[in-house]
Amino acid sequence: MKPTRFMTAALIAGSAPALDGATAAATMAGATLGETVAVAADEPIPNLPGKRLVTLIVDYPAGASSAAHHHAGSAFIYAYVLSGAIRSQVDDEPVRVYRSGEAWFEKPGAHHRVSANASDAEPARLLAVFILDAADEQLTTTNPR
Repeated sequence: MKPTRFMTAALIAGSAPALDGATAAATMAGATLGETVAVAADEPIPNLPGKRLVTLIVDYPAGASSAAHHHAGSAFIYAYVLSGAIRSQVDDEPVRVYRSGEAWFEKPGAHHRVSANASDAEPARLLAVFILDAADEQLTTTNPR
């Protein structure tokens, strides 16, 4: 799976291209080198008409972070740290560091205020599993500055 990059300006404006099952990646605003996002799967859920499952692999270089963002309104998300440590804050919950093997959930409409590699020296990798409406094209919208 070879990730590709698209412009940060499109993400800031909230008009990033939809992830359509092809591999996609982004350098997010707010970090010198942002995360890389690769689509691992994008499939309809046969026994849940109108729903689909999308899995993403998110790689954070040392010290990298994502801009604060929301996901598609219908998206229920399971996030699992594959390696390293991720600093995360969803809605008004406290900021927390999740280490390899730890996970959290994001409810539909949640505001992901902080998403960053907790280390300035080591990379981190995250698996994000989305269950969302089949019609949702844009998975992430960054907050306006």
